[in-house]
Amino acid sequence: MFDTLSSRLDKVFTSLRGRGRLTDADIDATAREIRVALLEADVALPVVRGFVAAIRERARGAEVSASLNPAQQVIKIVNEELVGILGGGTTTLRFAKNPPTVILLAGLQGTGKTTLAGKLGHWLKAQGHTPLLVAADLQRPNAVNQLQVVGQRAGVEVFAPEPGNGVGDPVRVARDALAHARRHVFDVVVVDTAGRLGVDEELMRQAADIRDAVSPNEILFVLDAMIGQDAVSTAQAFADGVGFTGVVLTKLDGDARGGAALSVARVTGAPIMFASTGEALDDFDVFHPERMASRILGMGDMLTLIEQAEKAFEVEQAEAMAVKMANSEFTLEDFLEQMLTVRKMGPIGNLLGMLPGMGQIKDQLAQVDDRDLDRVVAIIRSMTPAERQDPKILQASRKARVARGSGVTVTEVNQLLDRFGEARKMMRQMAGGAGLPAGMARAKAAQARKAAKKGKGARRSGNPAARAAQAQERRDAPQGGPPALGPGGNGLEGMPDLSSLIQQGGFGGGGTPPRNPRPGR
Repeated sequence: MFDTLSSRLDKVFTSLRGRGRLTDADIDATAREIRVALLEADVALPVVRGFVAAIRERARGAEVSASLNPAQQVIKIVNEELVGILGGGTTTLRFAKNPPTVILLAGLQGTGKTTLAGKLGHWLKAQGHTPLLVAADLQRPNAVNQLQVVGQRAGVEVFAPEPGNGVGDPVRVARDALAHARRHVFDVVVVDTAGRLGVDEELMRQAADIRDAVSPNEILFVLDAMIGQDAVSTAQAFADGVGFTGVVLTKLDGDARGGAALSVARVTGAPIMFASTGEALDDFDVFHPERMASRILGMGDMLTLIEQAEKAFEVEQAEAMAVKMANSEFTLEDFLEQMLTVRKMGPIGNLLGMLPGMGQIKDQLAQVDDRDLDRVVAIIRSMTPAERQDPKILQASRKARVARGSGVTVTEVNQLLDRFGEARKMMRQMAGGAGLPAGMARAKAAQARKAAKKGKGARRSGNPAARAAQAQERRDAPQGGPPALGPGGNGLEGMPDLSSLIQQGGFGGGGTPPRNPRPGR
């Protein structure tokens, strides 16, 4: 959603780099470019004016004048101001001292309130709560049935005493749901209310009546991030008519210009609490202003990437995989397992976009296709268990059989084997370095000391086999390299470095092999 804005801001900052100092003319020109970029992104005009004025004032201050690198300081200022208009900090739900906590969802029809109710229930359940979804949207056709289906997918109970489709009193349903939650020990009640195609008095009155009946701890305004300038007027109307304590942005995975997200928090004064980025139940999380600002400015979002990895990778699994890498026991079976786990984290292009510096290769990221990863999975699954354990036995006839079984060419099979061989070398180096958890690193160090003592004994005894083994250990020892990321230590042990595959032809381009393939990770 923010690709266009990110590209415009990147051009602005590129023009500043390399300058020893910034003149008033440079600052004014930069402010104008930022103003145009924000207006093109559909940010509300009052927000743009305040944002640009703050940047101009701070850029002319001593913090830039005394800086050795003015361009970096301006980027820092823009980042801080972006965080400010996005809410300033992460805001969490306020839970009632005496359960149940009541959360009321409000918004226009078509913003995704019902789906969001299921996502919120799924998220609350993962946090250890026992949520109850309430079907209080009795006007929209099949809204009750939709909530029941979504609740079943999320594994959350739905309170729906009325069939809906214009039948029933939503205020009474909400009140009865609260009594039901107390009787059956639900600690969170999420009330899905009716929406309209536009802001009208009936909608506001009904939402206000439900609010008065259940006294919610949180009123979340569900806002479609793709509606642009209308988002501000709609949010303001709801703030005046019903009031709300937080905002949930939906459809952040769309290709609209994203001005709603940069406007609503500043205009209404209510923080953005959650963001929804897709159709799946897991495409929902807490909104972090500082992370969103970092992504807009092309600085990546490693914290979110690591959090997603921790959900997908089990600690024991990651540690076992790290040991395999360190001992050169990493096989194609393990590689397949890692690929399938990575798929659980979401689209590959989105994951790579969270890495710092990936904004420089947006065109390549746009070509990333998850079907290419599926093609790799198909190749490996077409091999026998013995071939996965020892790829060296894959001779010409075996490769031809694998290619036929997976629907690819022999060239693509060879490319995968070449990349896997290089990946095994690199992963052994990564797992042997800072990527291992502290306990495993100490154990590895102890093993190394024991091996060294044995080596000394071998030299004294003149045992040629022991000397050969010691020489092999020295050759296999890691020579540095980047630390791995993993949940057990610094991030994702065992996870393949997908960023290099972009530049080496591992993904994208519909699976067409590069003209001069190089081994990738």
